[in-house]
Amino acid sequence: MHQLLLLRHAKSSWHDSELADRDRPLNERGRRAATTMRKAMHRLGLAPDLVLVSPARRTLQTLEALEPWDETPLIEHVEALYLAAPPQLLGVLRDIPETVRSALLIGHNPGLHDLAQTLTADMPATDTSRRLEAAYPTGALAEFTIPGPWLRIGPGAGRLTRFITPRELERSD
Repeated sequence: MHQLLLLRHAKSSWHDSELADRDRPLNERGRRAATTMRKAMHRLGLAPDLVLVSPARRTLQTLEALEPWDETPLIEHVEALYLAAPPQLLGVLRDIPETVRSALLIGHNPGLHDLAQTLTADMPATDTSRRLEAAYPTGALAEFTIPGPWLRIGPGAGRLTRFITPRELERSD
């Protein structure tokens, strides 16, 4: 049994129109949201063994906001995650060693949203899955249980156990 955490990068800035897309930083709201998610992950005991992160500045800054970790995970910057579609994301996930119990992937929409829906294909709808289906906002985190090996991850291979957004957490504080 494995745990997969899918985290969309926090809100980025569009202030400087001269910046390339991959160079856009987090804005103030994004920095606050990423800090909120760090606190929630710690409170919920969500501690990955491996972090796979897109090389975009906003994803790297989201990762930085999650630190420090109680136990530092292995962190891999994966070029293939930048604006990736579900087939590319699944390809990266299938390469995770079986010894990794929990993996966190920090990436972008629409790929993460599409991947989350792919993983839960043909699963009975729940309130949580309906919320995820409706939107995958910046800073949102989906947690899945993956019962089989990483190598076989694909459509219908995940059970959504949690979906949280920074806005929901900020309202509940």
